[in-house]
Parts: sequence; C-alpha cells; structure tokens
Amino acid sequence: MKIGVTIPNHFGVADAREVIRLGRLAEELGYDSVWVMDHLFNLGYIRDRLEHKPYYHPLATLSYLAAVTQRVTLGTSVMVLPYHDAVDLAKYAATLDQLSGGRLILGVGAGGIKEEFDNLGVAMNRRGSITSEAMAALKELWTSPLPRFEGRRWRFSNAPFAPKPLQKPHIPLWVGGASPGAMKRAALLGDGWHPIGVAPEQYAPLARQVREMASAAGRDGEALTMSVRIDVLAEPRPTRPGTESRTRLGEDKAHALDVLKGYEAAGVAHVCLALESGNVPKLEARMRQYATDVLPAFRA
Repeated sequence: MKIGVTIPNHFGVADAREVIRLGRLAEELGYDSVWVMDHLFNLGYIRDRLEHKPYYHPLATLSYLAAVTQRVTLGTSVMVLPYHDAVDLAKYAATLDQLSGGRLILGVGAGGIKEEFDNLGVAMNRRGSITSEAMAALKELWTSPLPRFEGRRWRFSNAPFAPKPLQKPHIPLWVGGASPGAMKRAALLGDGWHPIGVAPEQYAPLARQVREMASAAGRDGEALTMSVRIDVLAEPRPTRPGTESRTRLGEDKAHALDVLKGYEAAGVAHVCLALESGNVPKLEARMRQYATDVLPAFRA
C-alpha cells in the first residue's frame, strides 16, 4: 500500500517556500506522494480557520514542487471541479503532467461550501452534474485527436488541443466523497475512489459497491484504484462540525499502524495522510514520526 502526505497549501502558512520545503522533505523521507487541497475563497469553515491568511493554488504549488522533486507522485485532494473551467484545467493539468514526467493524480470533487458557490456564481444544487460534465470534458480533451464535446456548460468542436498528458490514456481522475452520488461518479467516470475518513471496517463494502456499479456499466471495476484520505492531527485542534465520524490518527504509533493495516486489508491501494495544522515545526515533526514509525511497515 502506498502512503502519501499533504503539505499545507491550505493552512495559512505565511512563507510559501516552507510549503514547498515540506514537499521536498516528504520525498526525502520516503513518502510515495504529496497532496494539496483546493478552495478559491476563504469562506465557510475555511474562513473560520484562515480569515486573511493564504490558501495557495493547488496546481501552482504542485508545479513548483514538480521542479524540485524527482520521484514523488503529485496529487490533489481534491480539485473542486465546479469552481474551475474544464478547458483551462485540462491545459494546466496536462502541462503539469508533462513537466513532472507523468507524476500527476487529479483527485476531483463536487464541493460543499455554499458561500463559495454563491460568490463564484455557480449553482450549488448543480454541483454534481457540473462535476460529471467536467470529468467527461477533461477526458475528451486529453484523449481525442480532435476534441468534440456537447454539454450544458462546455461545448467545443473541431478544436485541436495540446499538449496531451504524458500519462496514457490520461491523467488519473480519483473521485472524492462517500455520498451515493460521488460513489456513482467514481464508478461511471473515475479511475479511482478517494473518500475522506471512511473507517477501515466500512471501506471494503463501500468499495465493493463502487466496483459493482462500474462493472454493471460495462467498465472494469477491478481496474479502479481504491484510496482514502485520513486526517492526522499534528497538534490538538477542535473537530469541525459535520466531520465527527471521520477516522483520525495522531501521535499513537500502535493506533496508526492498526488503522492503516485495516485499510490495507480492506483493499486500499493508496492512503493520503492529511496533516491538520499550519504549524510548520509540528507538521514536520509528525511527518518525520510517521516516516520512522509507519512507512517501514508498508515496504517490501
């Protein structure tokens, strides 16, 4: 099972170079992947956490990180597709995939902060259909010699598009979320499923549902990558309302190993450890601790 870690593009770190330094450190420590998150406005629970502190653009952060790393996979957990123009995102992501040597995973989701949707002029009640349409448009742009698409929000035809991604057939799209809609989207359109905090004992039956829906639609359900993002506390902090049921890890080595072994047994192929803090020294300490205490247990 592969194990990656987030870097705090989303936690108000004043010096962006410190965010990049932690990404380089993750590669040096042996993590398989580095992940960033996506919001455009500091609204809702993001405002509660950051107010006027910086939330760095995920793909800009990964672009810089790509230039100063060699091996580590670069992932988004997740890009909120209704916030972005699909054509522009397809161009940016394909360029980054080329520049990084094919190291990008695009985790995608539908979003959930009403204030952000309102300020972007996007109908929140259409976020699911917009996300599905964006995924279809991305794949058409990345794979077709002469892309053609007729959707409600995006329409293009006879429009050459380049570069294509280095990865073939295209950049992997892992769908975030454990709602019925997100699971169906992963099954019908995704290359993987990427929920947040689903407990190990709940994961296997839900993953089976995703694979079965994919197979029923004529896709290869077994080809889908099963992953999960888990919050890891780097320092004490209150639980955000609505997330009380999520599986969380902390300093306890035995608990971390037990939970991660549970995910491995449930068929998870890739874990993203979401380090929950903007305190760089404490983040670094937890990153180093897990590299020493946890990573060796999942290496051949």
